[in-house]
Parts: sequence; C-alpha cells; structure tokens
Amino acid sequence: MSAYSTRQLATLLDVRPDRVRAWARAGLVAPDRTPRGHLRFSFQDLVWLRTAKRLLCVEGNARRIWRALRKLGRQLRDGRPLCSIRMRFEGSELLATAGSMTWDAETGQALFDFSPEPASNVARLQPRPPAPAPAKPTAEEWFELGIALEQSDAPAEAESAYRQAILTDPRHVDSHVNLGRLRHAAHALEEAESLYRRALELDAAHAIAHFNLGVVLEDRGALDEAMSLYKRALALDPTIGEAHFNLARLYEQSGDEQSALRHLSSFKRLEDR
Repeated sequence: MSAYSTRQLATLLDVRPDRVRAWARAGLVAPDRTPRGHLRFSFQDLVWLRTAKRLLCVEGNARRIWRALRKLGRQLRDGRPLCSIRMRFEGSELLATAGSMTWDAETGQALFDFSPEPASNVARLQPRPPAPAPAKPTAEEWFELGIALEQSDAPAEAESAYRQAILTDPRHVDSHVNLGRLRHAAHALEEAESLYRRALELDAAHAIAHFNLGVVLEDRGALDEAMSLYKRALALDPTIGEAHFNLARLYEQSGDEQSALRHLSSFKRLEDR
C-alpha cells in the first residue's frame, strides 16, 4: 500500500501540513511513523480525511465531527474499509450508511421508523427504508483526483483514479489521454495507443491526443503515421512546441534539412516566448 508524507497528503487535501498533523494528533487517523518519526499516511487515511474535510465545510463543529469519526473508526476495526462508509448530515444528525444500513454516527444507534399498522392500533417497529446513498464522485472529480495524485508522485493511484473516471463516464476524453500517458510511461505501448485512439474517437479535435498518439507510434516504429499525427496536432494547436521539435528530428533523419530547419525554428520561437 502506498504511503504519503504529511506534505503530500496536505497537497491532495488542499490544506496546510499543520492541519494534517493536527488531525493525526486528534486521533482522526492513525498514520504509521518512519524510524525517524515522520508520519506516513495510507490511501484509507486520504479517503477518511477527505470525508472529514467535506463534513467540516457543512458543519463547522470540528470537535463534534472528530468525535463521531473517531468512534466510527473504532467500530470499523473488523477490517471493513473506511471508504465503504458514506457520511452525511441530515438536518442536525450526522449519519453513516453502509449498504442498506444507516445509523447515527455519534450514538451508534440504528435508525428505525415507528409506522402504525393500518388494521391495528398497535405500533410495530419497522426498519426505516434505506436512505439514498450520497452522490458518488463524478468522472470529473475522479479526473481531478488523478491529477492531484500525479502531482504527489503517486502514478499507480493516479491510474486507478483515471480508470474510475472512465468507468463513471466512458466518454471522459481527458481521462483516456492522461491514463494513456501514464501507461506510455510504464512502457505499455499497446494499451497507451488504444487509449489515445479511443480519445480521438470521442474528440477528433483533441490536439494533445493526436500528439501523444504520434509519440507512441514513433516509439513503435510507425514514423510516417507519427509525423502525420504531429502535423495534425499542430494544425489544431500551433503552440505545441514538442510537435515541432519531433518533426524537426524526424525530417532531419529522413534527409529533409529544409523542413527540419523550419520546424526547429518554430520550436525555438515558442520556447523563447
């Protein structure tokens, strides 16, 4: 399981590092420590603290939320992952939902309805119908999490986030492009090519997808198609300097020095801006 430093977690949560350390001191999460005493947080800690931050935006009573989440964390030491629990406020109640079960996160009491029996004066205890689950993350939210994970040098988790974005919305073009780039970096060229081609099926005017597909095809030895893709990328976005540079290099290899110089000059002009 990947471990995040205090600073990495703070970046992912968009908070100051001292806020992350305060949450750890309060017992909201229980991170590991390195031999030198540095905190190391798990992906579960990230999920849990994102929940805490969201709840704090709704209800500013930090002590109340911390107390409820600490209690819930103790209840889940049976191995159930924290991310399986959905937390929300309903009126003044802080509720937790797992599957069809909903309970008060502060008291631990399951929720019931007292519904009168139509043919009797006796009230029967009835389970409350399951509360609607909170909205699941959107494809765009998974995509943004993927970007944040990349910035925190967690490519494997970023790949997972982009895959979740695609599962949520198979037409999310930028997730195909970013996942393709990560798979390309991992030398999975066939998968990267497939992802870029799918992105172009969804958006034929996506300049970066054209350029990235060109890089993959160049790595696979398809130089003529790569050059065509670089040219198409520049037709859509003339500011992609790397496309000029790659074309200059390929033209030089083919002996077309005039075209190579033209694209190299364009690359230098963009770099000097």
